[in-house]
Amino acid sequence: MIHSVRFIAVLDTNVLHPVVVRDILFWLAYYDLYRPAWSKHIFEEWEKLIRKKNPSFDDFEVAKRLKKADEVFPFARVENYENLIDGLALKDPNDRHVLAAAIKINANVIVTQNLKDFPTDYLAKFNLDSKDPDDFICDIIDLDIENAVDAFKDMVFHKRNPDLDEFQVLDQLRNAGLNESANFLHSQI
Repeated sequence: MIHSVRFIAVLDTNVLHPVVVRDILFWLAYYDLYRPAWSKHIFEEWEKLIRKKNPSFDDFEVAKRLKKADEVFPFARVENYENLIDGLALKDPNDRHVLAAAIKINANVIVTQNLKDFPTDYLAKFNLDSKDPDDFICDIIDLDIENAVDAFKDMVFHKRNPDLDEFQVLDQLRNAGLNESANFLHSQI
C-alpha cells in the first residue's frame, strides 16, 4: 500500500479560503492522506486574507486560527527556504516563496488556484507539479476512498454554526468550485 502521508503538498494561500475548501484539505491531511506544508510567507498572506474576509475578528481570533493549523500539523511549517526565492523565475515574483518552500522540502505538488502562475515545464525542473484544489482532492480521494469518505464525514460531524448535513456540505463544496470532488464524495456516500 502507498503511504500517502509521504505525499507532500504545499498549500498556496488561495486554497485556504473559502473555509470549506480549507476544511476539506485539512481533514484529508488529518486522516494522513497527504502531508500539508506551508511557509511563514503563506501564513502572513493567510493572516491578511482572514482579516480582509472577517473584519470583525480581533488579533486574538486571527492568531487562534493560525496557531490551530500549526498545532494540528506541527510538521507542516517549512523553514529555511528564503535563500532560494531570489533564484527562481516565475511570472509573478510574489509566488516565488511558494515554489521555494516546495523545493526546500521536496514536495510533490503545489495546490493553488493560480495554475497559470506555476508553469508546468518550469516546475518539472524541480520534480514538482501544480494542481487546482478540485483535481488535487479528487486524486487524494481516489488514493484511499474509504479514509477520504471518513474524513469528509468527520468534517461534517464537526461543522457548527450552522450544523449541516453531508449533502449541504457537498453543496458548499460545489459552490466553492470543488464540483468534481463533491460529486466523487457524493457517489461514495
